[in-house]
Amino acid sequence: MKAFIVDRYGKKELMRLGDTPRPQLLDDDVLIEVHAAGVNLLDSKIKSGEFKLVLPYRMPLVLGHDVAGVVVQVGSRVRQFKAGDQVYARAPDHRIGTFAEFIAVNENDVAPKPMNITMEEAASIPLVGLTAWQALIEKAHLEKGQKVFIQAGSGGVGTFAIQLAKHAGATVATTTSGANTELVKSLGADVIIDYRKDDFEKVLQNYDVVLHSQNAAALDKSLRVLKSGGTLISISGPPDPAFAKGIGAPWFVRLIARLLSAGVRKKAARRDLRYSFLFMRSNGQQLREITRLIEAGVIRPVMDRVFPFESTNEALAYVETGRAKGKVVVKIK
Repeated sequence: MKAFIVDRYGKKELMRLGDTPRPQLLDDDVLIEVHAAGVNLLDSKIKSGEFKLVLPYRMPLVLGHDVAGVVVQVGSRVRQFKAGDQVYARAPDHRIGTFAEFIAVNENDVAPKPMNITMEEAASIPLVGLTAWQALIEKAHLEKGQKVFIQAGSGGVGTFAIQLAKHAGATVATTTSGANTELVKSLGADVIIDYRKDDFEKVLQNYDVVLHSQNAAALDKSLRVLKSGGTLISISGPPDPAFAKGIGAPWFVRLIARLLSAGVRKKAARRDLRYSFLFMRSNGQQLREITRLIEAGVIRPVMDRVFPFESTNEALAYVETGRAKGKVVVKIK
């Protein structure tokens, strides 16, 4: 099958379009013919070697975490799907590879594709949708009447998280550029801060939850906009000991996580706040919940550009600019 292949770690290394064997189908797997694949900053970070310690991949490697496509074969123990089903998924860590014509995924990580959106739109959802769900619903237990601050509202996670938070009944604040104000407003944002003009720390106060996706300076400020007992969930680091333990990391990685997050955890404890790092995981059941919300019209995909398969390197480079509104997708079939 055709796939975009990484031969060695490196920021400037391009993926190589080449032939690679179809993935091995295990008893609990479905083999998906890939119609479209979402492109994420995570792909770039893995390619550059940023996650070598926690996700040690063997080269050559096919990147890609989001998939939408059609089941063409099922393993002997699969009960939830059959050949011909339209599905989408976030491929699990250590078994990624959606920048290819086929991928094998455990059936428990797969969900039926929402019927009211295209394959390209479906491929834009899994990673950002599950990130928002696991941050706001699973970790923060966001409730009606609470106030949540979602950073980078026009990005992939932000556009989904705003809609999910509004559905939960929360008041939503976000940061974006002036050019994207109307976009985030249309998604449900109540308080919109132009990060080029205003400092969110001076605008926001007594928030219940912050979904942090920016740098260390924004992390410190985010702690100060939370009220006592509030929760800060970061998807950009630093990793904490609970994360390292959860992935079964070796002792030295656990030690590194403890040291890296010591400062923010101390600051949070001083203010009676909870700090938590989230590295989202595959989950077919949560994706089914997301499917229901999309089919009910509660959440709509927000897409910036669709690239042809042969332009996958260009698609990843575009994501790396940080200028995408919503998601970038590669169309494979």
